[in-house]
Amino acid sequence: MTLILGIETSCDETSAAVVEDGRVVHSNVVASQIDIHRRYGGVFPEVASRQHVLSISPVIEQAMADAGMEWGALAAVAVTYGPGLAGSLLVGVNAAKGLAFGLGLPLVGVNHIEAHIYGNWLAQESEPEFPLVCLVVSGGHSELILMAGHGQYRCLGGTLDDAAGEAFDKVGRLLGLPYPGGPSIQQAARNGSPAAFKLPRAWLPGSYDFSFSGVKTAVLHAVRKYQPDLDKAPVGNPQTPLLVRDLPVANLAASFQAAVVEVLVDKACRAAEEYRARTLLLAGGVAANESLREELRRQSPVSVRIPALEYCTDNAAMVACAGYYRLLAGQQAGWDLDVVPSQALTAIGR
Repeated sequence: MTLILGIETSCDETSAAVVEDGRVVHSNVVASQIDIHRRYGGVFPEVASRQHVLSISPVIEQAMADAGMEWGALAAVAVTYGPGLAGSLLVGVNAAKGLAFGLGLPLVGVNHIEAHIYGNWLAQESEPEFPLVCLVVSGGHSELILMAGHGQYRCLGGTLDDAAGEAFDKVGRLLGLPYPGGPSIQQAARNGSPAAFKLPRAWLPGSYDFSFSGVKTAVLHAVRKYQPDLDKAPVGNPQTPLLVRDLPVANLAASFQAAVVEVLVDKACRAAEEYRARTLLLAGGVAANESLREELRRQSPVSVRIPALEYCTDNAAMVACAGYYRLLAGQQAGWDLDVVPSQALTAIGR
């Protein structure tokens, strides 16, 4: 039995978890900052890093208590070192270094995108089969990754501008919906028609890259038809009431969601078919979107694996899982491990 303590502080969740053999989750504690950042309509980096400082020790202690494990039972400490917010990452990395050094344990650095992929190994009856294609969709990332084996990554395509999650947040603000935009748009879309507005799809022929700035701008133009002086009004500011009268929020939300989901699903399925993947994975915060999950399952030419909802958004269990497979490969970080806010996943493949 190999127990890994995982630590995650890449953005605005402080999380710690204890995972056995990369599969069995004994604890997974997440301290969310959503209520704190809602007043800003997005994550305020300085506030996030300060909150991590306050939360990191209690969260780690709670994770160990929930797991019912003694410190001596741990085999290693795994921590996210990038990509993410530099100040937030520093809190987690320094906490992990202190614990690993004090306990005499190996320190394992984990890429945040890699961790999201490994959320698909948690609490599952069987492991995903290689080769596989993973669609990673989160607030800052929209990527298609080809994975030939553990730690072997090839990026087939990525976002050229706004990532899917970022676009959800920005459109949510335009529609006057609460932060974060993803869950709010999903809720609003349930009462709308995805065909109500003809929004563009950036197909980028011959490429597996993504672009969502165009559909976001199209929503902006649609809103302006109902509020010509939109640039002068704080539409979507969470501190003010919605100023756009008679705005068809549900129809706009449904049409926007459909435009994003259609492109994501189409490219992921084409990649899985072209590269003869045995499994198609979904990962990242946007993987919690019901429409995306349903359409991927419906259209995929191969077996689909999707994490449980608690392993889609940022959490430390996925970090511990990824750390376990790196530890098996004999990889551990030195005490000079530093944060790399823009670290590409394909730069760390074995």
